Amino acid sequence: MSNQSTDEKAVNVDWENESSEKAWEAKLLAMPTSDYMNDEQLQFFRHRLLAERSELEVHLKEIKTAIASHERDSDEADQASFEEELRLALRQADRESRLLSNIEAALKRIENGEYGYCEETGEPIGLPRLFFRPTAKLCIEAKERQESKEHHYRKARWE
Repeated sequence: MSNQSTDEKAVNVDWENESSEKAWEAKLLAMPTSDYMNDEQLQFFRHRLLAERSELEVHLKEIKTAIASHERDSDEADQASFEEELRLALRQADRESRLLSNIEAALKRIENGEYGYCEETGEPIGLPRLFFRPTAKLCIEAKERQESKEHHYRKARWE
C-alpha cells in the first residue's frame, strides 16, 4: 500500500522533467482567477514543497556525513582548508534548515487553507510569485514594505 494519499495522486507531475513542470505551471496560470488555490493548484504546490523538502533532507544528511567523516590527523594546511569548507558547509546547512522550517510552515498553511494568501493583507500572493518562491507568506507589496522597513532600520542603526 502506498503512503501517497488519493489527493496527492490527482496531480501526477514528473518532477525530474523541467519541461513537464513548466507545462503544469502554464496550465495553472491559464486557470481563471476564480479558481485561485483550487485543489489542483494546492496539490501542485504540496507536491513541489514535498519534493523540495526531500531534496533538502538528503543534502543536509550528506553535509552531516561529510563533516563527521573528516580525519583530524592532517597537516595544518589541510586542516585550515577543511575548516574553511566546514564553515561554508555549516552556513549552507543553516540556510537549508531554515528553508526546511519554511517548507513545513507552507505545508501547514496548505492543510489549514491559508496557503497562497498574504499573512499581512489576506490578498492572494499570486501564482507567479509562488512558482518562484513556494514558501512565500507575503504578497509582493507587503514583502516590499517589510524590506523597506528593514532597510530603514538597518540604515538608522548604522548611522
